[in-house]
Amino acid sequence: MGLTSRASNLAAKAIVPKVMATYRELLAQTRREIDEISTLEAHERLEAPDGTVFVDVREPDEWEEGHIPGAIYTGRGRLEQRIEGLVPDKSRPLVVYCSAGNRSVFASKTLEELGYLNVVSLAGGFSDWKRNGYEITIPRALSPDQRARYSRHLLIPEVGEEGQQRLLDARVLLVGAGGLGSPASLYLAAAGVGTLGIVDADVVDESNLQRQIVHSTERLGEPKVASAKRTLEALNPDVNVVPFEERLTSENVDRILGEGWDVIVDGADNFPTRYLVNDASVWSGIPVVHGSIFRFEGQVTVFKPHQGPCYRCLFPQPPPPELAPSCAEGGVLGVLPGIVGSLQANEALKLILDRGDSLAGRLLLFDALGTTLDEVSVRRNPDCPVCGDNPTITEYIDYIEFCSTPVEL
Repeated sequence: MGLTSRASNLAAKAIVPKVMATYRELLAQTRREIDEISTLEAHERLEAPDGTVFVDVREPDEWEEGHIPGAIYTGRGRLEQRIEGLVPDKSRPLVVYCSAGNRSVFASKTLEELGYLNVVSLAGGFSDWKRNGYEITIPRALSPDQRARYSRHLLIPEVGEEGQQRLLDARVLLVGAGGLGSPASLYLAAAGVGTLGIVDADVVDESNLQRQIVHSTERLGEPKVASAKRTLEALNPDVNVVPFEERLTSENVDRILGEGWDVIVDGADNFPTRYLVNDASVWSGIPVVHGSIFRFEGQVTVFKPHQGPCYRCLFPQPPPPELAPSCAEGGVLGVLPGIVGSLQANEALKLILDRGDSLAGRLLLFDALGTTLDEVSVRRNPDCPVCGDNPTITEYIDYIEFCSTPVEL
C-alpha cells in the first residue's frame, strides 16, 4: 500500500464518529445491572435488626436538610475513597440512596465493583421517603468557624461531621490536672470535647512545670483547676471547663460523678484515689481510661464496667504503705506523662466516637528507656471484691494516704 492510500485510510477513520451513550441510556443500562428496592421495603429494613447500613450519597447541603435515621454520609464524589473506612465489612447489606434514586444507581454499581456483596439502591430516593411520611433526622450543622477548626476531623470517615458533633456533645471528667491530666486535657480540648470536668485540690508549684504543660510560670500559686481552665478555654472556645477545686473523697464522689460524664480519665497520683475512682465507675457505669507513670515507665488501660475487668481485678487491695513509692523518691521523666496522657486522650476519643478497639482487657506498658510497647491481657476476675459475681465491697472506702504530702506526677 502506498503512502497516499494509507493516509487516505487514516483520514477516513478519523472522521468516523464514535457512538456515545447518553446519560439516560447509561442510567437505564446501569439500573438493569443493579438491584433496587422500594421505599416501603427500605423502611422495613431500617426497622429490622439485620445490620443493614443506609448510605447517603447526596451533596453536603442535602444531607444537612435531613436524612434517613442512622444513615452514614459520604458524598458521591468521595464514595470510593471513604466507604471502606465507614463499612469495612463488605458482606453487610447496604441500602444506597440519593435525592431521586439516580445517583444511587451509579453508586450501587461502584460498590459492587469494589466487592460489596449485598447492595441495593433506593428507588425514588430520599424524596420518595419523605413523601411517604417516614421519619427523618435533621442534623445540627457546624458553624463555618467549627468547620475550619475541625476540618482534619471532618476528612476522616470514622469521625466526620456526625462524629465531631458527638465530641462537642461529650462530657469527660479528668481526675487530676497534673502530669497526665495536662496532655490529656489539652488534646481533648483541641479535639472539641464540649465539656471537660477537672478535679484537683492542688496549686501550681514550680516543681510541676517540668511536665505539667497545661500550667505556666506565671500561674505559680494558682489553683490547678483555675489554671487549666484558662489554658483550655483559650485553646478552644467551644470547650466548657467545669472546675472542682477539691480532693476526690467518698463524700463528694457521687455528687461529682452524678453530673452526667461519658468517660473518666484517671490521672490520679495516689492509690486511694485510684480505688475510689474505680469503685465509683463500676457502680455508676462510667468507663475509666486509666493511666499511671513512674520514672521511665507508664501504663494505660480502659476499664468498662460490666464489659471487662476493673482496677480491682488487677489489684484487689492497695499495697502496704511501706511498699508504695515514696513521694520524694519517685520521680518521673518529664516527657513520659505527655506520652501516656496522649494515649489516654486517644482512648477517650475512641470511646466517645465508638470507633476502633479500646484497651479494655488489655494493659499497655510503655518503657521510655527502651522505647518499647508491650501488652498484657487482663480478664475480669469473678472473685473481684467490687465487680465480681459476689462482691464484698459495696460502699466507698477512704484508704489512708501513703505520704504526708501529695504525690506529684
